[in-house]
Amino acid sequence: MKDLKSNITAALSLLSLTAVLSLSACHSDEKEKAEKERAQQEQADIEVPPVETVELQKSKLVSTLNVPGELMPYQQVSLFAKINSYVKKYLVDVGSEVKKGQLMIVLEAPEMNSQLASARARVKQQEAIYLASKANYDRLFNTAKTPGTIAQNDIDQADARRKADYANVDAAKAAYQEVSSNLQYLQIHAPFDGVVSERNASMGAYVGPGGGGAQLPLFVVQQQKKLRLVISVPEISTGSLSDKSEVGFTVRALPNQEFTAKITRSAGSLDAKLRSERLEMDVENPKKLLLPGMYAEVKVPLKSHDSTFVVPKTALVQSTEKVFVVRIDKNHRAQWVDVQKGIQNQDGVEVYSKELHIGDKLVKTATDEIRDGQPVKDQPAKKEE
Repeated sequence: MKDLKSNITAALSLLSLTAVLSLSACHSDEKEKAEKERAQQEQADIEVPPVETVELQKSKLVSTLNVPGELMPYQQVSLFAKINSYVKKYLVDVGSEVKKGQLMIVLEAPEMNSQLASARARVKQQEAIYLASKANYDRLFNTAKTPGTIAQNDIDQADARRKADYANVDAAKAAYQEVSSNLQYLQIHAPFDGVVSERNASMGAYVGPGGGGAQLPLFVVQQQKKLRLVISVPEISTGSLSDKSEVGFTVRALPNQEFTAKITRSAGSLDAKLRSERLEMDVENPKKLLLPGMYAEVKVPLKSHDSTFVVPKTALVQSTEKVFVVRIDKNHRAQWVDVQKGIQNQDGVEVYSKELHIGDKLVKTATDEIRDGQPVKDQPAKKEE
């Protein structure tokens, strides 16, 4: 009986060991199979990498271009002395507000009085000569009414003398007017309402074309209650500008204040050196918070005129040779498509190409490591919630 129990126990132990070994073998086979499948998948991903794709659509993009600008006077003029003279009296100084036509400075040129007197005497002299020649002509003309008394040649010569003397009178009057007009330049008036921003001569200074202050103006007058905001827009952004666009800008002196202005003038051509277009905006400045010469940070709105292709910025590849996107064709192969870049914002960038069509699948995160013609496995991008 004991032998029978021993045999049964031994048999059960053998069956248990066999079952354990069988389970261990099955588990090992499954593990090896999973590892093999994973290795095969990794190899397939290396050979045909999966890429996230987006469907190409058209839309209108709104962006903002940040450019530096400069505030300039709406009008500015440098006033020089036209004739050689001395500064006799200053009526305004730096910072003075002037009105149009206001007398600003009085100059003096003593020799001008002598020139004027000489010109006046010259006029009287020529008038006397003309009156004498005219009287001679009239006398001959009246005498010639009696036939045979005066030769016609004498009458013609007297008439020519009279006309020449009359022309000399006109010349003398013109010379007198010239000297008289030059006297007006001894008083300099403000050409428009503005502020004197510069003065470069002192009392008694010799000024004029041949004077010591020939290189510097007597005054610089600026119109400051209205300014010009001048910016240069790069060539790539000029097509998205509007003549009625309103821009916002700030200046360092007033960081907490934002100002606005409308585009009023554009150059209509590009600067040959900078390849940019000059734009001007009128800025009303009644309180003179803004000063000419200040630099401004300008935000220019850029808008698409028509519906264009817009792609994520990561879908655009900008290599040293070209700019392109990667499209997935029907055979699941990558295809490089050359594009031109338009405006961009935080969400996307405009692209232009005749080879692109609505509904094309583009690689969302493209690089030049995805070679042209390479097979890929496309996966639609998940929509952001």
